[in-house]
Amino acid sequence: MSEVIGGFRVGLYPGTFDPITNGHLDIIARAARMFDRLVVGVAENIGKFPLFPIAERVALVEAELQALIERTGVSIEVRPFNSLLIQFAHAVDANVIVRGLRAVSDFDYEFQMAGMNYRLDSNIETVFLMASEHHQFISSRFVKDIAQLGGDISSFVPALTMERTLARVGRG
Repeated sequence: MSEVIGGFRVGLYPGTFDPITNGHLDIIARAARMFDRLVVGVAENIGKFPLFPIAERVALVEAELQALIERTGVSIEVRPFNSLLIQFAHAVDANVIVRGLRAVSDFDYEFQMAGMNYRLDSNIETVFLMASEHHQFISSRFVKDIAQLGGDISSFVPALTMERTLARVGRG
């Protein structure tokens, strides 16, 4: 299932993407160059009380990735999931899970998650990509907070996502 066949590598970049940020897009663009196919897995994760329902998050991610796909011709697929990450990795035949790191504080959580995933399936590797310098401080949670409190989120998210986020928080 997750074996590399003929060198074909499938990466999986999971997240809640509530909303997708410029930092997410940066990681996706960089990860896409590493794989024959990249799956962006949009986690349902109702425990985080998402601002957007899952179908809308998937649609936003697809819309925001369209220009990247057209520009590069890279195979990127966006799919929702509500299972264990390893189960979803099996379902999409992923060999590698991609995780973005912004700061040292992310590392502790991500290190534990990578260890648990390895114990669940040692054939699926986890790789970490450091956030680009100008995206290291961006988080979806901060974007939502800033939007809800009347701040400017235009430098943190792409235009369509900004429009939809502001509408969702009653500012659009």
